[in-house]
Amino acid sequence: MIILGVVIILFLILSIILLMGKGAILIAGYNTMAALEKEKYDEVALCRTMGVMMLGITGCLLLIIPSIKTNNQSFGIVATILMIVIIIAGLIYMNTSKKIKRS
Repeated sequence: MIILGVVIILFLILSIILLMGKGAILIAGYNTMAALEKEKYDEVALCRTMGVMMLGITGCLLLIIPSIKTNNQSFGIVATILMIVIIIAGLIYMNTSKKIKRS
């Protein structure tokens, strides 16, 4: 339970940093790109999108707490499915959005 709390706090802090448009160094794929490739992306929009995604994942992690407290797996299953949906939707949005990738 303590480890989950630490992870939730860490995700919350990281999502706030990303929502401010900072912390592009934390995005692994973007961080390893060459400078010419990075110019094709709007860094602030990419950071904000990742921040929203991280905030959604943080909310999903918060849903796991009642599952642990009540020993009922329904919250955990819902949180896991919701987390997968958020990740897939975020990846599709980041790869198809004209706001993030400049043409």
